[in-house]
Amino acid sequence: MQIPRSALAAYAQRMRLVIRGHHLPGRKCGPYNDVHVGLQVGRDPEGLVPGDADGAEWVAEIRIDDSDFRGSAVQGRKGARHVYLTWGTLTDGTFTMFRRAKLMLADLPRGVDEVTVEIHLTDDTGMPRCARLSAPTLRIV
Repeated sequence: MQIPRSALAAYAQRMRLVIRGHHLPGRKCGPYNDVHVGLQVGRDPEGLVPGDADGAEWVAEIRIDDSDFRGSAVQGRKGARHVYLTWGTLTDGTFTMFRRAKLMLADLPRGVDEVTVEIHLTDDTGMPRCARLSAPTLRIV
């Protein structure tokens, strides 16, 4: 007897990913004004935080089944799944992205219910951190 795929989904592991950002770069960075950062969900940012905030926190629910990651904030193809923090400007309520930071889900520990990562959100030039996040910029706590 074959178990329906929908029943197998009930056995998938669920992980809560907590992303805490600190040392944000400011509302004005280089040529950009009114800078904000958010967790990319689908094509849109959620939980926008101004670039001059003291800190930021986002939570993503991740489902792991068949050695693959799923969830509304999960991006990328199988084997290269990640979540994005997306940077942009906010003008008249419209968010315009100018860069993103990528947190690779394969870099996170497995078999846990919750993972918290801390990210230093300003790069060495004073701009918003972008590209693939790794130590020492990213710390798993």
